[in-house]
Amino acid sequence: MLRCMLLSKIHFAVVSEARVDYEGSITIPPEAAEAAGFLPGERVLVANTRNGERFVTYVMIGAEPGRFGLNGAAAKLGVPGDRVIVLSFAWMDEEEARSHRPRRVFMDESNRIKRIEGPEPRHGYAVEGQDP
Repeated sequence: MLRCMLLSKIHFAVVSEARVDYEGSITIPPEAAEAAGFLPGERVLVANTRNGERFVTYVMIGAEPGRFGLNGAAAKLGVPGDRVIVLSFAWMDEEEARSHRPRRVFMDESNRIKRIEGPEPRHGYAVEGQDP
């Protein structure tokens, strides 16, 4: 049997911008995406702590440190200043699921990484123009 388990999360990021006229996704700054192990295009669940909205979208890696953006239809589910939790999940067999500990990246009010808990991410990414 496989179980769908929390792989990693970014906790309490502050939405910097909400742009309806943009490709739909959530833009995550490179340092936060790397810390959480998120890949470009990875499916994530986003929970808005202000209004309780939850939605599924995909990750885009932004160019600006500390800027989290809601884009396209997701921009209708949050506004700048909202705090969000971005979660990724993975399928694991029973044995792996029982020993798994998720990676948790905690952000401060300025979208700087406050602390990181849990194991190193299982994958990384390369920002366009950089070596992996």
